[in-house]
Amino acid sequence: MPRLVVLRCLLTVLVFCVPHQSRMLLQRSGSIQRLAVKGGQAVVSRASKRNYITPAYNLAKRIMPKISETEAAALNSGTVAFDADLFTGDPKLKDLVDKYEAKISAEEQSFLDNETEVLCEMLNNHQIEIDQNMPPEVWRYIRENKFMGMVIPKKFGGLGFSAHGHALVVEKIAGRNGAAAVSVMVPNSLGPGELLYHYGTPEQQDFYLPRLAHGIDIPCFGLTSASSGSDAASMRDQGTVVMEDGVLGMRVTFSKRYITLAPVATVVGLAFKLSDPNKLLTTGKEGITVALLPTEPNITLPQGVPGLRTGPRHNPLGVGFMNGTVQGDSVFIPMAAVIGGEERCGFGWNMLMECLGEGRGISLPAMSVATARLCCLAVGGYARVRKQFKVPIAEMEGVQEKLANIAMMTYQSVAGQALFDAVLATGEKPPVLSAIMKHECTEIGRKCANEGMDIIGGAGISRGPANFLASAYVAMPIAITVEGANALTRSLIIFGQGLNRSHPHLLQLIQSIQDGNNMPEFNKQLTNLLGHAFTNLGRSVARGLAVQVVPKGNDISGYYEAQLGRLASNFAFCSDVGLTMGGGIKTAEFISGRYADVLSNLYMGYACLWYYQKHKHVKGLDKVLDLAMADHCHKIQEALMGISSNFPIPLMGPVMRAATFPRGREYHKSSDKLTRQVSQLITTPTEVRALLTQNVFVSKDQNDRVNQISRAISLACEADGYLAACRRAKRQPTAEEQKVIDEAEVLRELIIQVDAFDTIAGQNHKGEWMKATWTADAVEGAQQSAAQ
Repeated sequence: MPRLVVLRCLLTVLVFCVPHQSRMLLQRSGSIQRLAVKGGQAVVSRASKRNYITPAYNLAKRIMPKISETEAAALNSGTVAFDADLFTGDPKLKDLVDKYEAKISAEEQSFLDNETEVLCEMLNNHQIEIDQNMPPEVWRYIRENKFMGMVIPKKFGGLGFSAHGHALVVEKIAGRNGAAAVSVMVPNSLGPGELLYHYGTPEQQDFYLPRLAHGIDIPCFGLTSASSGSDAASMRDQGTVVMEDGVLGMRVTFSKRYITLAPVATVVGLAFKLSDPNKLLTTGKEGITVALLPTEPNITLPQGVPGLRTGPRHNPLGVGFMNGTVQGDSVFIPMAAVIGGEERCGFGWNMLMECLGEGRGISLPAMSVATARLCCLAVGGYARVRKQFKVPIAEMEGVQEKLANIAMMTYQSVAGQALFDAVLATGEKPPVLSAIMKHECTEIGRKCANEGMDIIGGAGISRGPANFLASAYVAMPIAITVEGANALTRSLIIFGQGLNRSHPHLLQLIQSIQDGNNMPEFNKQLTNLLGHAFTNLGRSVARGLAVQVVPKGNDISGYYEAQLGRLASNFAFCSDVGLTMGGGIKTAEFISGRYADVLSNLYMGYACLWYYQKHKHVKGLDKVLDLAMADHCHKIQEALMGISSNFPIPLMGPVMRAATFPRGREYHKSSDKLTRQVSQLITTPTEVRALLTQNVFVSKDQNDRVNQISRAISLACEADGYLAACRRAKRQPTAEEQKVIDEAEVLRELIIQVDAFDTIAGQNHKGEWMKATWTADAVEGAQQSAAQ
C-alpha cells in the first residue's frame, strides 16, 4: 500500500504534464526541449501550492534510505563535479570543453623525459619477477629521485606534481614493470603522506613529510583486515584509550593484511576503532582513528612502538612488489602518534574518505591505461609483423575485431583518465567519479590484455624477457580487486553513493526527514524532486523524438552529443523513478549495478566527446570516436532496458520503458566496415596510433621486444607495399626495395621468436629420476596378478 501512494503521486503529476506536451511532440527539437523544461516547471508550480499530508511524510520516512554515520562521512567527503550534471539530466559538452584542460607543467614533462626514462631503462621485468624484488640500485634511484614524493608539496621537499603529472609517471613505469609502478604508486595515493599534509600537526608534518618526500621513510597504510575487505568500516581492529605512566595513549590490537610495502615500510599508517570507556579524551571522540607508527624509534616516538610487527610477505600473483601483514597485540600507542593529535580521534573515516578516494581514481586507472596503450603499440605492431597464410594477421577479420576493441577501449580509458585528472586540477575531489574511473579503467585494462593475448597467441603464453604482455595480463586481477573490488564498486558504490551525493534534491529531502517533523522543508524538497522527475520525463520523450531526425553525417561529435543528451535525461528520469524503492535500492544490487552501468557509460561517453574536441585535428580519430560512442550508447541502452524489465514495483517498469525506448532498441554495435578501419589505425603508422601510444616506454636496447616491434611496423608496411606492387606489376623488387624487404624480414624473424630455457626454477627436467626403471612386461604382469 505505501508504494501505491507514491505511484499515485507520480501518476497524478503525469496527468498534469503529459497531455500538454503531447500536443507539441512533432515540433522542432529546440521547441520540444524547451517545452519539456516548462512542463517540469509547471509541475513545480502546481505542486508547490500543495502541502503534502502527514501520511505522505510518514511514508517517505519509511521508504527513504537511512544514512549511517560512515555513509554520512562518505557523502560529506570530497565534492561533486560533472556527476551532478549527469543527474540533472541536462549536461552540456561545451561546459566540459570550456572548463577542463588536462595538461602538465614543463617540470613534469622533464621528469617524464629524464628521470622516468632512466628508471624504466633500469627495470628488467623478467628478472624482477624471478627475484620477487627490485634490485637495490632501483630502490635507491626511486627513493633518491623523489618518486615516492611526487604529490608532496615543494615546501616539504616533494615534487608537488599535479594529478595528471603523477598519473603519467605511474603510467609510463607500469608499461615497463608492475612492481616498480606499485612501489611508486602507493606512497603517492594510498600512503599517509596526504593525510599528514591535510590533517597532521605541524610537528608531524615538519618531521615526516620531508623524510617521505626524499625517500628516507617508506610508508604503508594498514586498512584491510581479514573481516573487512571492501567493507573497511567494519574492521575488528580495536583500541582503548588508556593512561599509562602519566602518558595518554591507546592499547590497540590489530591484524592487517594485503598491505602494500609493509615488509619494507619504515612508517605505518594504521586505522582502527577507538573506544574511550573511562572518558579520558578531552577532545576528539570514539570511532575510527588513524595513527602513524614508526617501525624503529625516531624523534617523534623515542621508544618506538614495541609490539608492532610488519611482514611476512604475501605473494600477489608473482608480480614482485612488496605486500604483507601489519600486526600487533595490545600495543601501546601514545596519543601523539594519532595523525592530527587527540582532537582527530574518531575522525579517521572522514579523513580516509576525503584523501584516499582521490588516489583510487588516479593510480589504478593509470596502470590500466598503461596496459591498454601497450596493447595498442606492441600488439598492434605485432599483428602487422606476424604473418599466417602469407598475410599479416592484422588483415584477418577475426583479429581485426579484437584489434578494434583494443583501439576503442584504449581511447575510452585515455579520455576518461584525462578528463578526471582535469577535474582534479580545478580543485574538485569527486568520489563518485573516482569510483567510476577505478571500475571502468581496470575493466578496460583486463579486456585489452585478454584481447592482446588472444592476438599474439604463443608469444603471449611463453614467459621470458621477450614476452611483453604476460605480466600485465597476470597482474590485472590485482587492480580489479584492490581499493574496493569491482563487483561491489559497481553494485553498491557508484550509483548508491552517486544517487545520494550527486542528485540535485535527494540529499536535502533525506535531511528534511532526518531533521524531525520539518514538514515545510519536506514539502519544498519533494516538490523539487517531482518537478525534476517530470522535467526529465518531458526531456526523455522530446529528445527521444528529436534524435530520430538528427543525421550522423560528417559531424560524428554533434550526432553523439545529441544521443548522450537524450540518454542523460533517460537516466535522470529513471533514477527518480528508482526512488520509489526507497531504502531497498541500497540492497537491490542487480538494479543498482545497471544504474551504475548507465552512469559510468555516460561519464565515459562525455569524456570521449571532450577528448575528441581537444584532439580532433588527429586524422582518423573520428572513426575511433564513432566506434567508442556506439559502444557506450549500446551499453547504456541495454542497462536501461534491464532496469525497466526487472524493476520490482508494478507499472514502474513499463512507465520507464515508454519514456525511454518506446520503439524498442535503437542503438547497435558498430559495422564491420568501421571495425576494420579502426583496427588498421593501430596496425599502421598513423596519427591515431601515435596518439594512443603516447607515454609508452620504449627501451633503447635493440634486443628489447617492444623496441623491435616499434621499429618493425613501418618497415613491414613499406616492405609489404613493395611486394604487393611487384606482384601487381609482375616484376622483381629493385635493389632499394629489396633492402627494405630484407630488413623487415630480419626483424620479423626476430620478433616471432619466443624464449626457451635450459632449466626453469633451477630444475633439471631431464635428470636421472626421469629414466624409466620398469618394463612393459613387468607392469602388465603386475596388473594381471592384481586382477586375479
